Amino acid sequence: MALLQNQPLVPTTHKWAAIGLTVVLGFVITALTLFPISLPQPVGSGPDKAYHLIAFAGLMLPVSVLYPRALLWLIPFALIFGGAIELIQPFVNRGGEWTDFVADAVGVGGGAAIGTATRVFWKTNARRS
Repeated sequence: MALLQNQPLVPTTHKWAAIGLTVVLGFVITALTLFPISLPQPVGSGPDKAYHLIAFAGLMLPVSVLYPRALLWLIPFALIFGGAIELIQPFVNRGGEWTDFVADAVGVGGGAAIGTATRVFWKTNARRS
């Protein structure tokens, strides 16, 4: 137990891995949401909203699991990012919808919650072993 007391709360490698993966996911989300694509549109709006939710939940997972202190700045940034995407989309021949932004926000909250719960679960089980 004494060894753990001298350890930083989050190893530096975890911080950089979380931030790096989050940046890469941000670029992927940007490409998928802003570049015109000619794929068949899903029937109804359900699948599209699910894509937004999953993308933004995935954006939050690395930081919430590996570097949770960064959630203080990532949550507001992710919400602004989602809103900005919806504002920019009409200028790049894509349809910007506020319901997509709602799905983004639900994804941000859900991803942060799932990641935090995963982190707590892992830390609790690591102490038991």
